[in-house]
Amino acid sequence: MLRSYALEVGYRRQAVLGPLDLHLPKGRLVCLLGANGAGKSTLIRTLSAMQRAVSGRIELDGQPLDSLAPAERAKRMAVVLTDRVDPGALSGFELAALGRYPHVGWAGRLNEHDRHIVTQALAHAGAAGLAAKAVANMSDGERQKVLLARALAQQPKVLILDEITAFLDLPRRIETLRLLQQLARERDLAILLSCHDLELALRCADLLWLIDQSRQLQCGAPEDLVLDGRLGQTFSSSGLHFDLERGEWGLAARPGRPVRLQASGITRVWTQRALHRIGYQAAEHATLHISAEPMDFRLRDGERTQRFSSLGQLVVALEALP
Repeated sequence: MLRSYALEVGYRRQAVLGPLDLHLPKGRLVCLLGANGAGKSTLIRTLSAMQRAVSGRIELDGQPLDSLAPAERAKRMAVVLTDRVDPGALSGFELAALGRYPHVGWAGRLNEHDRHIVTQALAHAGAAGLAAKAVANMSDGERQKVLLARALAQQPKVLILDEITAFLDLPRRIETLRLLQQLARERDLAILLSCHDLELALRCADLLWLIDQSRQLQCGAPEDLVLDGRLGQTFSSSGLHFDLERGEWGLAARPGRPVRLQASGITRVWTQRALHRIGYQAAEHATLHISAEPMDFRLRDGERTQRFSSLGQLVVALEALP
């Protein structure tokens, strides 16, 4: 639905990314990842016709993007930015209804068909219960749902979103990514989302556009970018590493005292995480020994054994050891 050819993006005719030959397929959720300052927002703004390309061309639904009138472009592409919106006294329905303006013109009069589309958009965005609520009284998560409904009310073929999860807590971020994944499938939308949440992107995205440390854009399935090392290389630092087996980021191990751990199941997993956090490293023949069961944690150091009812108490005792 959205393609670029030899596209260079930047400011004042100075390219910061490119040339890029990109393809945003319909029915798929694509996540754009990269470090701060890598050029993600610049690329988003260029693809959504909010700033001019340095060179190259962009096609929307087979037509040159810059040849489309704004109203015609808005019927095919919807954009949701991270900027906070001042809604005035609008209700959720009224804000979502703004998405119909490319279709109804400046008169802005909605007929029954338009109202039905807005109601459907609110439902698809998980915001049906927010139609009558004043936007000024909504939480960040509720407001983002209504803004998404406004975009869906445009009935676009392409949906571009820039950091829309930035102000959301973890449960709302997960909910939003799952919703976008579902919308891409059910409505055959081509969705591009710029985000910082690497682990959620790995779980939910069909494709990743990854701006690496050399400002080159790497495209591929999340699993392929992990397995060939490109994702880890892009975000690696002296204190961070990507765990290939768990598919998650973690702090690099610090030099610390060796400890032998006897535990199983979930208790073992979280005890290991606690030990890793405070700098202890598992070792088969360490003199310091921990046995862990739910509500029963034992620390043996030589002839001395201490018992604790919580993992937090065990951590405090370990940190107090000479």
